[in-house]
Amino acid sequence: MYPRIHAATAPQRAALVVADTGEQVTWAEVERRSAALATWFHERGLRTGDVVLLVLGNDVRWAEIVWACWRSGLVVAPVNPRLGAAELRPMVEDAAPAAVVAGVAAVEAVRGAGARGPFLVVGEDYDAAVEATEPRELAETMGGRLLFSSGTTGRPKPFREDPTGVHPAEVPLRYAAMMTDLQVVPAKGEPPPVLFSPGPAYHSAPMAFLHTVHQLGGTVVTSSRFDAEGSLAAIERHGVTHSLWVPTMFVRMLRLPASVRERHDLSTHRVAVHGAAPCPPEVKRAMIEWWGPIVHEYYGSSEGYGRTSIGPQEWLAHPGSVGRPKGGAVRICDEEGRAVPVGDVGQVWLGRTEADRLPAPGWGSAGDLGRVDDEGYLYLTGRLGQTIITGGVNVYPREIEDLLALHPAVADVAVFGVPDAEFGEQVRAAVAPLGEPAPGLAEALVAHCRARLAHYKCPRRVDLVERIPRSDAGKILLSELRG
Repeated sequence: MYPRIHAATAPQRAALVVADTGEQVTWAEVERRSAALATWFHERGLRTGDVVLLVLGNDVRWAEIVWACWRSGLVVAPVNPRLGAAELRPMVEDAAPAAVVAGVAAVEAVRGAGARGPFLVVGEDYDAAVEATEPRELAETMGGRLLFSSGTTGRPKPFREDPTGVHPAEVPLRYAAMMTDLQVVPAKGEPPPVLFSPGPAYHSAPMAFLHTVHQLGGTVVTSSRFDAEGSLAAIERHGVTHSLWVPTMFVRMLRLPASVRERHDLSTHRVAVHGAAPCPPEVKRAMIEWWGPIVHEYYGSSEGYGRTSIGPQEWLAHPGSVGRPKGGAVRICDEEGRAVPVGDVGQVWLGRTEADRLPAPGWGSAGDLGRVDDEGYLYLTGRLGQTIITGGVNVYPREIEDLLALHPAVADVAVFGVPDAEFGEQVRAAVAPLGEPAPGLAEALVAHCRARLAHYKCPRRVDLVERIPRSDAGKILLSELRG
C-alpha cells in the first residue's frame, strides 16, 4: 500500500504526528504533497535510481519526502542533520546525490561537504516549492534507500537498496516476518497500528518501522527530541498501540517519579519494541514489571544479513538473551572465523547460507561479541575491540555496565580499558551522575562493584562526567571518552 490508496480510504487519518510540536499531516495531505514533490524532482531531471540526500531531523515533512522518492523510483539517503561538513563529506561522495532536501541549520554543512544539484531547504523555500508545484501523472515505481552505518574503519559504510521496478502498491510488506513476530501487523479486522517512534527517523530501524506502518495505513507519532514524560503523554494523547525504543530511553523513563509514571493512561499500548543497543537485564525486567508482558526485542544488522527476536515471556525464561535466529542462522566464531563451542564467547555472525569459515558471502557481523546457550539463544557480551584484557583474563564491559546502570546515583555509564604497566589493561568506568553527586560517590561505586563481581572485573577507578557520549542509536562513543 502507499499514500494514494490510504488517501482514498482514510483521507483524514493522521499519517505522521510530531508529538512535542503538535504538527501533523493526514494521508490526504501526504498523497498530494508527495506527488507534488515527486513532480518537482522530475522537472529537474531526476529519474529512477537517482539519489535524494535527506538531511533533516524528525519533522512533519518526513512522510511526504520519503514517499515522494519511493513513489517515483528515487533512492532516499537520510543522514544525521547534526553532522559537520567533514563528517558529511564521505557520505556525499558515496551518495552522489542528484538533489538535496535539508533543514535550514544543516545547509551550510551539506554545501561544505560538496553536495551540488537542486536544493530544497525546510524552513526556507521547501513549503513554497511544494505548494507551487502541480502534481503530474508520472510513471510510478517503488524507490530505494541508501543508509549509512558506522562501519569499522571510521568511514561511514553505505548500503544501498535499489529500485526494483515494482509499483509501490504491489511491494510486499517490509520486513513482514519480523513485523509479524513483533506483533506490528494487525490481525484481520483490527485497525492499523499507531506507532510511537521517538528515535531519529534517519536511522535504519525507525525508518523501516515508518515504512511498514505506512504500508499498513497506520499513523507514526514521533518527537523532535526525546523527553521521558513527554513520551508517556504522547502514548496517552494519541492512542499509541505500538512503540519503538532504545534502552537509554527505558532508563530515563524509569527514573521518573512514581507519581509521574502513574499519571498517564497507557491502556492502548499493546507492544513495545526495542533494539539497536544492549539492554541491561534489570532495566528490561523493570520495564516488564511496569508495562506488563508487552516488551519485545530484536537484534540484527542494518545490512539485513539476519536477525533474532524474543518476546517478553520467552525473555523472562531466558533473561539477558536477544533471542534465537529467525529465517537464518547465528554463528559464534573465533578470530580465525571458526565456530567456537556452545557457551564460549566470540564474534557474532548472522547469515543464511552454509560456510565453513567466516566471513563468507551471505554472512555479516555488526562487530558484536556474544555466546549461544544449548537452546540456541543468543546473549551479547560486548563489542569487538572493546574486550578488556587484564592480567591475561578477558573482561566484558557490558557486565559491569549492566550492574551500574540501575544504581540510584547513576544516570548513565560506560566501561572501557586503559593501559596498565603491570596488567596490560585496567578496567575504568565513566559515570554520569543523576543530579549533584554525593561526596565519595566514585569510591562508593567501585565498592558497589567489588561487593557483587570478581575483583578483577571491577573498575579500578570511576570518573564522574557530565554525560556519556552516545550516538542517536544509543551506542556509546568510546573514542570521545578516551579523547
